[in-house]
Amino acid sequence: MDPKVIVAIIVVLAIIIVAAILVARRRQRSAHLKQHFGPEYERELQQSGDAGKAEAALAEREARVEKFTIRELPPTERATYADEWAAVQRRFVDDPSLAVSEADRLVNRLMTARGYPMADFDQRAADISVHHPGVVQNYRSARDIFVRHSSGRASTEDLRQAMVYYRSLFDELLGTVPAAAEPVVLRRAS
Repeated sequence: MDPKVIVAIIVVLAIIIVAAILVARRRQRSAHLKQHFGPEYERELQQSGDAGKAEAALAEREARVEKFTIRELPPTERATYADEWAAVQRRFVDDPSLAVSEADRLVNRLMTARGYPMADFDQRAADISVHHPGVVQNYRSARDIFVRHSSGRASTEDLRQAMVYYRSLFDELLGTVPAAAEPVVLRRAS
């Protein structure tokens, strides 16, 4: 056989192998991002309208957050935050508005203590989504209610729901699991 034909066959085979490896890596990356981010993957896909763009954005988030120094809190600091949360939650009964405002501030303080930078809300949510993809939508929903409340468009039930949403993120950031199997139900005193 002609050596030129052999070289051509080898080059074609090498191209096919490289292409197969690239396709396999892309599928593996897609599977990793889908599994890791879950609903956040679908949200990003819906926003961008293109899987490649969505995956690039999520990979960019991972790379950004990888540069942070996220720290675990020592037990005494965790206990202090847990006590503060309990006080905020008790305050809801008498003043739901104040409690939700304090919950927002407390969650932001906890993020800062853990090492998340306090950029604008959208960036904070994107950063949180890397380590806490299961509750980032709760954070967005709580913040939406908080903003609506600021303009007088949230009911007491909305505020109760915001507290539940904030609590889910708070527990994730603090690294605690709620003691009760049932969700905490906040009610306003009659």
